[in-house]
Amino acid sequence: MEEAFFNQIRTMFIHKENLVQSGKMMSSEAITYKGKVFAFFSRKKKMVFKLGKEFDPNSVDDEIQVFNPFTKRGPLNGWFEVPFSKKDLWIPITEKALDRIKQEL
Repeated sequence: MEEAFFNQIRTMFIHKENLVQSGKMMSSEAITYKGKVFAFFSRKKKMVFKLGKEFDPNSVDDEIQVFNPFTKRGPLNGWFEVPFSKKDLWIPITEKALDRIKQEL
């Protein structure tokens, strides 16, 4: 169910934006813009977004967490994971991550 919703979002953005494509991030399915990943589906069945170090997850929802897939290293700075319980945020945050990556490139 979670992955199917991610796939719907990815397909929607690919059709909506000319330079958005499928990709991979750490062996996970991802969404890219000009070849750069801005969102992906984690092994924990959460969506992970590149929103930048200055992003305050508490400004959106207290269930958004800094993404840390490692056991012996720190988190990936600027990446945040959103659980399926907050799936209503997945599309707007995908938009936010896309806007951010466009500004970077």
